Amino acid sequence: MKDVTSAYLAYQVHPDHSELVDEVIDWYDGVTVGVERTVMPGSADEFALKRWAAHGYETDPASLGDTGTWTQLNERDLNDLEQPVLPDGFRFHTADEAGPQAAVQAHVDAWAPSPYTAEAYEGVRRTPPYRGDLHVLVAAPEGTMAASTIMWLDEANRTAEFEPVGTHPDYRRLGLGRAMLLHGMHLAREAGAHHMTVACLGAPGHPKARGLYYSVGFREFTRDAPLIKTGG
Repeated sequence: MKDVTSAYLAYQVHPDHSELVDEVIDWYDGVTVGVERTVMPGSADEFALKRWAAHGYETDPASLGDTGTWTQLNERDLNDLEQPVLPDGFRFHTADEAGPQAAVQAHVDAWAPSPYTAEAYEGVRRTPPYRGDLHVLVAAPEGTMAASTIMWLDEANRTAEFEPVGTHPDYRRLGLGRAMLLHGMHLAREAGAHHMTVACLGAPGHPKARGLYYSVGFREFTRDAPLIKTGG
């Protein structure tokens, strides 16, 4: 038997029904009595921040340190896109072209050790709005899939999101990630998107992904606001 000493909540409330935040907080407090509770509402959600504060939640100083795990959401429009440039011999492919095995291996190599499997990828493929033509891979000259990303297109709002974005450790610092993001944004624009988003860790101790996204025109739009409430 394991003693539970902490709890974390991720939640969403539609902006038109912000009054439901109090119900969420009451439920969370009710099922986590006696343990340390954390939650990360968006820093731009002023109403929610006031309601969490009213229920005794305070800024979590530990999460705001250099190695904090809170995320920031970055955005840019899809005007004035640079053309992507790959090193000699590297080529862009889509998952439709490369096939499931290549797509899975690209993910496993980028995030090793990873439990990702063909079955897990099949679940991704069945998830709306996945599109194999918006799942981009970069092939190295000898055939290794050196980088990959998936773009999730929201046709109603004409926006798309990169998630995930990864590069094989042996092929980093070659400009593959930057070229892949630019290529992906061209594809997203051709598919009807006007706007692009991508999330990354925001703390000062995690600069690499943030620097990559900033290099292709993304800027912070909003960020998590880590809150904590001790047991009682």
